[in-house]
Amino acid sequence: MEGTEINHKIGIGKRIAELRKERGLSQFQLAQLTGIDSSNIGKIELGKYNPSLEILSRIGNALGVEIDFRAVQ
Repeated sequence: MEGTEINHKIGIGKRIAELRKERGLSQFQLAQLTGIDSSNIGKIELGKYNPSLEILSRIGNALGVEIDFRAVQ
């Protein structure tokens, strides 16, 4: 289970980084939009921080996306 959790954190972080870059935002700008410390944005994107649902919601709102809990195939 632990390896799966790490893979999920890395996958979520990579997706956040992709979306942020697509929107032309720096980590600092995303941090300002969400009220999350920019160092934590970096940790989330690297999969080194386990964000709460509230944090993910704030990031999703700032990036204009919804959080989706579909099963991974």
